[in-house]
Amino acid sequence: MRALHLAIAAAVTLAAGQALAAGVDLSKPYGDKYGCINRNGQKVAADKMLLLTDKELITAASACTFSNHQAQADGSLVVTAKCEAEGEEGQPTKFTIKRSAKNAKKLVVADEDGKVMGEVARCK
Repeated sequence: MRALHLAIAAAVTLAAGQALAAGVDLSKPYGDKYGCINRNGQKVAADKMLLLTDKELITAASACTFSNHQAQADGSLVVTAKCEAEGEEGQPTKFTIKRSAKNAKKLVVADEDGKVMGEVARCK
């Protein structure tokens, strides 16, 4: 009986480790073309820009600072953020970040209504 409990515990631990390994890693920045170009400050003006780091989400019109990261069982990451748009301070909002179904090397960012803001790749 004890061996059965140990086997179940090992299987659960292994499954949790695999889910975490497949999760979202924001240790390096992700962005679209203009987001990666501008990751160290505004170098190129762009109407459309998306930059994602472990601390913030920046678009052409707003900057959102993360206050909480919550890993989900499906490997996605839900972040709570406070966004400012052109001097206006907004209310806390949530974003879901997950691997792209089309390309596992890319991430998809969606707002709390499920609207996809864009797809980003790791900046080089």
